[in-house]
Amino acid sequence: MRDTCEACGAPTPEGGLAFICSYECTWCSGCADGFPRRACPNCGGDLQVRPTRAA
Repeated sequence: MRDTCEACGAPTPEGGLAFICSYECTWCSGCADGFPRRACPNCGGDLQVRPTRAA
């Protein structure tokens, strides 16, 4: 998983709130909230809350 937002460079630590598209573009919640229809600006896909990995 990517550890920074692709738009602003903010950290997106594992277990923290971040959003991804099907291509795993990664966005912090502040940037994702600003995208029209909360769609990925790279591919236009829906952004979903990034899942966490099992320990």
